[in-house]
Amino acid sequence: MGKKIASLIKITEKILLALIALLTVLATFEEVFKIYEATSVQLADLLLLFIYTEVLGMIGIFFVSNRIPITLPIFIAMTAIARLIILQGKEMDMSYLLFEAGAILVLAIAVLVVRYRPLKTYIYQTDDED
Repeated sequence: MGKKIASLIKITEKILLALIALLTVLATFEEVFKIYEATSVQLADLLLLFIYTEVLGMIGIFFVSNRIPITLPIFIAMTAIARLIILQGKEMDMSYLLFEAGAILVLAIAVLVVRYRPLKTYIYQTDDED
């Protein structure tokens, strides 16, 4: 019974990831069309396209390895915060800018900690372990 439930969850996970990938591609085309209509490319537009690219890359890696490197979602979060700062513009309260920049710094430090941790400190749980 437990293996059937695990199998059902894995199938559901793959279907949802495929749906997310499809919707991300659709959103990418919508954004490119908006850029084309506006005949202007803004930095916020490029960052949004970069976020879409990172999401697709993360899904692709998961389909191949069944693992998501923790740094990819962190990079997506950093890009999203940078895009938020750009969209808020010069009218924003400087304390918000400081907090958002601090959040990017914390995320960057998290990437460094994850990337340079000792290799023997974490063992990834695999499907082979029973």
